Amino acid sequence: MSEEVAGRFPAGHLWGAATADYQIEGAWDEDGKEPGIWDAFCRRPGAVANGDTGDVACDHYHRWREDVDLIAELGLDAYRFGISWPRVISERGGGVNEAGLDFYDRLVEALVERGVRPLPTLYHWNLPQALQDRGGWGERETVERFGTFAAVVAERLGDRVEDWITINEPAVVAFLGHATGVHAPGLRDWRLALRVAHHLLLAHAEAAASVRAASPAGRVGIALDLSPCHPASGSDEDAAAARRWDGYRNRWFLEPLFGRGYPADLADWYGDLIPGDLVRELDAVDGELDFLGVNYYTRQVVQAADGGILAAEAVAPAGERTAMGWEVYPRGLRELLVRLHADYGDVPLVVTENGAAYGDELEDADRIDYLARHFAAAADALDAGVPLTGYFVWSLLDNFEWAEGYAKRFGLIRVDYETQRRTVKASGRWYRDLIAASRRAAPRPS
Repeated sequence: MSEEVAGRFPAGHLWGAATADYQIEGAWDEDGKEPGIWDAFCRRPGAVANGDTGDVACDHYHRWREDVDLIAELGLDAYRFGISWPRVISERGGGVNEAGLDFYDRLVEALVERGVRPLPTLYHWNLPQALQDRGGWGERETVERFGTFAAVVAERLGDRVEDWITINEPAVVAFLGHATGVHAPGLRDWRLALRVAHHLLLAHAEAAASVRAASPAGRVGIALDLSPCHPASGSDEDAAAARRWDGYRNRWFLEPLFGRGYPADLADWYGDLIPGDLVRELDAVDGELDFLGVNYYTRQVVQAADGGILAAEAVAPAGERTAMGWEVYPRGLRELLVRLHADYGDVPLVVTENGAAYGDELEDADRIDYLARHFAAAADALDAGVPLTGYFVWSLLDNFEWAEGYAKRFGLIRVDYETQRRTVKASGRWYRDLIAASRRAAPRPS
């Protein structure tokens, strides 16, 4: 099956895997690293399953050499990883924490030496707590500080890094962190969440400008969590609810990033929750994307509801599910990629996350089947003319899964959290073989 799937991808297609800094690094207070909002959130009783924290996680901060060796062993073309803002910048005292910046310098150098393309994410959810204490993403200061952080990192790494992601999943940051409160910083205020979303879009533009100033040849994108939104029934009410959900989850970020401002239907629906001056400000913003990162896990099935800001709610359709309770829906990936190409033109697309949590098994046949079907859906999108240039599996390692703690495992590589021993799962070996088959079918350009 790997040979058949692999042969459908063109020469030069990037095969990779992804991680995030807080989820794997550990060393939460070492070498000058300051607290981040997830350090604080994990210490809130009941916030994270089993009271788990990322204090140690996968101990990647100390074991990065072993992890880079595993990346090379899997034959990955590229590796996506997060850069910890609280590790690099002292927002309490000002200035750069050189020890933290040195860590990423060594990591990038080791990847390049092994022929692996680094793809850093500048913000994967862990804001310095010192900035949160001053209002966090609800304040313009944080936008400016993010631009400074991006400049510092790009000036150090830009000679070896070609591609950059500014922010991972701004919708999750804004709404799960500030509207529902299930992620850090754990706030529940829709008006604040919409202001946070606005500032994240401005922060993308600020960071992109910083990266391009420091590394003019660099390519800059953003990673959005996107899903097709389907009505739960054929009723007009459910169709309208699904349209609002699509606006909330997808178009609220896509439209401004492509220079179209906020979607008018949803801005009208939000009304006084989103001030008019913010709506007008986004009319002048263009994300100037060199590529768009697409994080896809499942679709959303939506029905009308009597309450809530959107008067809509997601429902769980019958069918196959992962350990996260998410429906396995591979054809949604093709649908999404084709739609993005049709709606937003020829900007290159990269699947920056796709994967599944299953049980703690080394012979993880369910994960292999999940990935094979999603790779096939991506190949279908390529056949339809979609400019898909890369695919990153989530995740390289089992790791700290945010509010789920260590209860859910997404990795191609198993981590024994007691001993920190790494073991490549069957899915990792299968992915290695698929990458090798892809290279045989479509040799890399010389």
